[in-house]
Amino acid sequence: MLAWGRIALGVLAFAAPTLPSRPWVGTDAGRASTKTLARALGARDVALGLGTLLAQRHRSPVRGWLEASALADAGDVIATLAGWGARPRLGRLGVIAAAAGGAAACSGLARWVTA
Repeated sequence: MLAWGRIALGVLAFAAPTLPSRPWVGTDAGRASTKTLARALGARDVALGLGTLLAQRHRSPVRGWLEASALADAGDVIATLAGWGARPRLGRLGVIAAAAGGAAACSGLARWVTA
């Protein structure tokens, strides 16, 4: 389910970059440069989600994909903390909650898989 959620968020960020980025960056979400970064992050999430699903489907190691997903989410937490004062209050809390939750879930799942 985490992989499917990551793919869905990534597709949304790529197709309509202002929707997921506005809570995180505020009014700057409409800028062309911000849309470019949102699309790049969306592509990252699609790649991580698809990599996880394809590894599972082909009975290949999934642990590395989960660990990479956890690391990407942890990076989102760190980036949000680094820009804390410049981010919209409600959005920054939502991003911290979602990204920290994703990092914890993927890290926890990585410990359960055998490969």
